[in-house]
Amino acid sequence: MRPHYQFWPSRLPHSITVPETSVWQNLAVNAARYPRKTAVRYFGRDTSYRELCEGSERLAAYLHGLGVERGDRVILLMQNTTQLILAHYAILRANAVVVPVNPMNTAAELSHYISDSGAKLAITTADLAGELAKASNGLPAQDRLAHMLVSQFTDAFDANIEGPEAPPEQWRDWLLTQRPLPQLDDGQIHEWQQALACTNQPPEHVVGRDDLAVLPYTSGTTGLPKGCMHLHRSVNHNALAGAYWGSGTSDNVVLAVVPMFHITGMVSMLYSSIYLGATLVLMPRWDRELAGRLISMHKVTSWTNIPTMVIDLMGSPNFAQFDLSSLKYIGGGGAAMPQAVAQRLLDQYGLRYCEGYGLTETSAPSHSNPPDHPKQQCLGIPFMSVDARIIDPDTGAELSVGEQGEIAVHGPQVFEGYWKNPQATAQSFMEIDGKSFFRTGDLGHMDEDGYFFITDRLKRMINASGFKVWPAEVESLMFRHPAIQEACVISMRDAYRGESVKAVVVLRAGHEATTPEEIIAWCRENMAVYKTPRAVEIVKALPKSGSGKVMWRLLQEAQA
Repeated sequence: MRPHYQFWPSRLPHSITVPETSVWQNLAVNAARYPRKTAVRYFGRDTSYRELCEGSERLAAYLHGLGVERGDRVILLMQNTTQLILAHYAILRANAVVVPVNPMNTAAELSHYISDSGAKLAITTADLAGELAKASNGLPAQDRLAHMLVSQFTDAFDANIEGPEAPPEQWRDWLLTQRPLPQLDDGQIHEWQQALACTNQPPEHVVGRDDLAVLPYTSGTTGLPKGCMHLHRSVNHNALAGAYWGSGTSDNVVLAVVPMFHITGMVSMLYSSIYLGATLVLMPRWDRELAGRLISMHKVTSWTNIPTMVIDLMGSPNFAQFDLSSLKYIGGGGAAMPQAVAQRLLDQYGLRYCEGYGLTETSAPSHSNPPDHPKQQCLGIPFMSVDARIIDPDTGAELSVGEQGEIAVHGPQVFEGYWKNPQATAQSFMEIDGKSFFRTGDLGHMDEDGYFFITDRLKRMINASGFKVWPAEVESLMFRHPAIQEACVISMRDAYRGESVKAVVVLRAGHEATTPEEIIAWCRENMAVYKTPRAVEIVKALPKSGSGKVMWRLLQEAQA
């Protein structure tokens, strides 16, 4: 008996049976159960479960007509929109595999997702289509996209919307501008409304629990992002478990602001809500005033977030005017929730902020705080069906209470391995007591109650407001700058984001006049904004070991 079971929600089993069906069928079932119920609210436009299901079936038929077959990978590059949900379920309905990609990525980064996944079709919005086309056009002909399906934001809501649900003023140009479509070399551009008008029959839905469903990418110490192979059963497990853990029902109203290209937003929010038959209130980006109004107007009951969002909302001058009384569940991860903020939520609203922990490789949560017994600034206890241990990183031996070691996870939500990378897959798993455990690379300890706490990382990684930044990837991009001879990326403390990115660089001869500001500006154009260094320090040389390796830890310790 594990000690954490004494704090286990009494209404729940320790493990659950994973459905034999696909993720798509969760939508089909609720379209039959709740055909007129609102599935999605987005800038004043409601989409019912019937409309969502029928729309995704028409879109699946269109994708099939473009040659999408069972197991094909389809890139989905979008912010949180009704279109993203329609497209996501349409890809699954067409027996294909969703490749969710962060919209912050630039063409230099997007080219890897296209070539590595082997995707020949991508679905995106018009504001991102130019960068995606640029990425495809720069690849060898055999790796390029054959089709790109493009939506304008206003394909899903009324551009003339006014009132409290209207987009913030600073978003209006971004959301309301009708953008021209780019040129796709060796490929075709398709418009969203044309695809949704498809009258063909979709293919027979034949995939099930053991088929590949999604291929989200995660970076690491080697630089280039790696695809995580998740079957329908692994993501379905956490979709169901997340719904049960938060006492979810079909009457849940979920504020969907965590991005759904991210594993947490996709599984714990989108998949769980559709499984329940709940209502998703969408936000394409974070804005504290809009969030406060939407929670108040729509009586939001569940809000998964990043702690910085809660901190920002509480800092609004209008905070006292917002009505948060409908909230029954609030929680998240990606960064520690400050104790004072968690205490204020408890004192003012009776809400216990439930922190969790997980990775792309574990379909989001592998640990979560039990809603009735959370501990602050804690990862929580092993999630449903999970066997989690603190192990010696060298031997795999389980360590005692309080001892620091590597967090290792075994469970049905763990991925199958890295796409086309058997070596990285083998290095990430270890057999313990006859079971395969995923090695998270995070160091932590377990207390006497069975709660887990993170203390350090085996891998180099920077956590900026919940976004994982891998220094090796940023360094490889920075080496493309003509003035940079060497670069070492480290973290620096950030009062708001937790951590931010800093680069220590050596300039090439003849480029001594290059300034930190110029390098930062270049980085903003060539990498996602959350990866861009907030500070650049120019030095004459980087510290190196006898073998010539950059001693990044020395720079990190000096920064701390």
